[in-house]
Amino acid sequence: MNFAAKITGTGSAFPKNRVSNSDIVKKLAKSGIETSEEWILERTGIYERRISDVENPKEQNSSLAFSAAQKALEMAGKSPEDIDQILYATCSPDTPLPSSGCWLQHKLGAHRAWAMDINAACSGFIYGLVTAEKFIQAGQVKTALVVGGEVLSPILNWEDRNSCILFGDGAGAAIIEQIPSDSSRRILYSHLLSDGNLWELLYVPAGGSNMEVTPERYAKKLHKLRMKGKEIFKVAVKTLADFALQALKKNQMTTDDLDWFVPHQANRRIIEAVADRLELPMEKILVNVDRFGNTSAATIPTVLDEANRDGRIKEGQMVLLDAFGAGLTYGSILMRW
Repeated sequence: MNFAAKITGTGSAFPKNRVSNSDIVKKLAKSGIETSEEWILERTGIYERRISDVENPKEQNSSLAFSAAQKALEMAGKSPEDIDQILYATCSPDTPLPSSGCWLQHKLGAHRAWAMDINAACSGFIYGLVTAEKFIQAGQVKTALVVGGEVLSPILNWEDRNSCILFGDGAGAAIIEQIPSDSSRRILYSHLLSDGNLWELLYVPAGGSNMEVTPERYAKKLHKLRMKGKEIFKVAVKTLADFALQALKKNQMTTDDLDWFVPHQANRRIIEAVADRLELPMEKILVNVDRFGNTSAATIPTVLDEANRDGRIKEGQMVLLDAFGAGLTYGSILMRW
């Protein structure tokens, strides 16, 4: 192949409303559910998360993505007219149709681009990066915008303390550009996988064409997220570790060669368990789940942007992205920054 792909700009955006563990405790108490700040922190490693005001047009999914995309474009020195492709990873779109990718294209004024959504839940941003890379390698795209954006709060069951404590809203974006295939600073390896047999571990029963949201189903909260946390924990730890080691092995590397490991920010306990399996010090792992919660497809691009902007990630460093999500879906990307 004559071309390779490289991230040249990153951006992120969050709603203004900070919801602390104390706020969650009070909210659950109104439904007669007892919990504590200490229990939430011990279980998740999360202190606070951001929650959108969906009545505010500036805090809707594609609006957060618009802000993140603008920052990524500015860093890359690009304009909306330079974008050939918009890949929007989300499982909480603005509308069933049109796609959030088309909403974002409209807001950006990216008239030359074509846009589509990718629903791979928490793995979505990696799925988007890999898709962009393949179009770039094929010579069909020179500049792609990949977004991971979620406004999950409306589909959370705020009477289920095991799931509602985990999630937050936000968006992250990256500009991916075509470069010569022999460039050292590029995406080196990518791997995707899914296992539909595990769909029951994390899903929303109603709201699609299979099950309309009727008053009866609404009362049963069938339009809200359902999660089997213990089962997900086991699968996530094993899979994240396996995918990381596979990426390194394919490139004749070990964890010692990594400068940064960027896992999906499901919760801190999962991240720490994966670090133990990989024998990686936490100092080499990018983490923002403590301040933003699990923002699904937005976790990796937002923590990546944070570390890119504050100078932790430096040119030439080896960076490994690693995710799992509902589906179940999995993905990893190894790159030299």
